[in-house]
Amino acid sequence: MNKLELYISEAIDNIRNDRKVTKALLDDLIQYMAKEESRHRDVGMTAAKYLETLQRSNEQLVKVSAIVAKKTPNSGLTSEDKEEIYDLLNRSEEE
Repeated sequence: MNKLELYISEAIDNIRNDRKVTKALLDDLIQYMAKEESRHRDVGMTAAKYLETLQRSNEQLVKVSAIVAKKTPNSGLTSEDKEEIYDLLNRSEEE
């Protein structure tokens, strides 16, 4: 594995770990907010930050994919490939 592949692998692992932790925190926050309406006001900004973190991880995955595509000859994504990536990202958010 060359350095670029190593960095990409590490970046993907970090993205997945960050998403897992952020999702767990967001789930806890949602449960906390569900208990009392006034809690939305107290922790709403925190929930927004967690959602921003998840969005940034999606952007990071897109950037990593672009790097891989540039380094791989004839690596254009088919419509099926794009759909599969989209489905994987959605499943990752649901977990």
